[in-house]
Amino acid sequence: MRKLLLILALHPLLAIAQKGLQLVPQVLSSPDGEPAPVHPLPTQRQLEWQRTEFYAFFHYGMNTYTGREWGNGDEAETLFAPTAPPKPEQWLQTVKAAGMRGGIAVVKHHDGFCLWPTETTGHSVVNAAEGYGRETNIPRDFADAARRLGMKYGFYVSPWDRNSALYGTTRYVSEVFLRQCAELAQYGDDQFEMWFDGANGGSGYYGGKNTTISVDRATYYDVPNLRDSIHKVCPMCVLWGEGGEARWIGNEAGWAGETNWNTENRGYAPESNGMYGTEGGWCWLPGESDAKMTNSGWFWHEGEQPLSAERLFQMYLETVGRGATLILNCPPDRSGVLPAADVRVLQNLGKLLQARLTTDLAQKARIDASATRPKGATRSYETGMLTDGQIETYWAAPDDATQATLTLTWDEPQTLHYVMLQEYLRLGQRIRSFNVEYSADGQTWQPCATNIETTTVGYKRIVPLIGTTANYNRGVQALALRINILDARACPTLETLAVY
Repeated sequence: MRKLLLILALHPLLAIAQKGLQLVPQVLSSPDGEPAPVHPLPTQRQLEWQRTEFYAFFHYGMNTYTGREWGNGDEAETLFAPTAPPKPEQWLQTVKAAGMRGGIAVVKHHDGFCLWPTETTGHSVVNAAEGYGRETNIPRDFADAARRLGMKYGFYVSPWDRNSALYGTTRYVSEVFLRQCAELAQYGDDQFEMWFDGANGGSGYYGGKNTTISVDRATYYDVPNLRDSIHKVCPMCVLWGEGGEARWIGNEAGWAGETNWNTENRGYAPESNGMYGTEGGWCWLPGESDAKMTNSGWFWHEGEQPLSAERLFQMYLETVGRGATLILNCPPDRSGVLPAADVRVLQNLGKLLQARLTTDLAQKARIDASATRPKGATRSYETGMLTDGQIETYWAAPDDATQATLTLTWDEPQTLHYVMLQEYLRLGQRIRSFNVEYSADGQTWQPCATNIETTTVGYKRIVPLIGTTANYNRGVQALALRINILDARACPTLETLAVY
């Protein structure tokens, strides 16, 4: 009977074999005719993280009161002694005025001192100086303030702990580090990032051992379990550093590569290539640039000064404007607030961003494309999608085009400083090379941004038309502007085109 059933099951195939194999290719229905994706692709979590673009780092803790950058872990808890109640709301209000959309608060640095009443260690605010120190709970107050202000928030928690006697053992991971992460996750399921520094061992106090301990961070912190555990509580929280969802841009000077791929080969020392990424890398690993707004360390130090608003604007162009995110460090002082000088600079930065990058001249231009994808059943790919302000619409070229030109024309001459482009990353990063030209008379064309490497676009690319990020005073006078996409991995797509 079994043999008979097998013969009956194979009968159609035998008939096909006798007639000659004829396979009809399967055609999947695509009524909107969208371009095929170019892998790898970002997760929704990563996309939302990239859209945050510009946010603050707040290094505050034991080091603020000892004057150190890396505490040894043997500091007396009573040294944490704020001279006034720390005010995370003031931190966030200030950086919001600077154009930032969120912030990351350092709540445990390498010295192991925790800025919340944790159950994992006595090296925390519960044993701080009486008064403001013991009343401090930065995760609670920071999360509450962010929600009131409509900003994104997250926490930096150091995996390395120079205080813990358990560090270097398996008990540290399960009884201290993972529990601390779980405690912090409870301060809100709407966190957008949890920040894990790459430091992974060295000399320290370690409960009185005063020794040197090194670990293999790739395995020691049980990252897969950590990532899954955090995501169950905070589904949109990107785990930076140890979590493997975003990469360090590779420097702390506030710049990303002009060529900057969101793709990378995780496991092949991406830090050495963080500024640039790798075309065709097998995972989506976008870059984050961490930089300081002051001329001293990451923590507040007596006598430090803020950088100028112009210098910070240049950092913005060289990070956010090159497809990375920018996390700018703004250190609170011993009274638990951002110093007045820093506040003034950050307010001025916000004014520069507002004045230079908000009036979109593309909105009043005619935009023509050399090639446009045919309209689908419910989706158009026309150039109007570039300026409609919608993140889920986009212009696209036909499948057989890896080159295209977009031309903007105005009725009257315009003073132009920047072109901003954004690819539709749900379908992958595509553009390899482009250039920009302008016309003063609407007839003859001249190249601009000739000192800029116009290769990748990615999440966002801001091109200074005069060819430098360090000078705003003059722009170009133009009746027309055109962006020539010279090469792409597949038909190019653009979510947004803006001109300032």
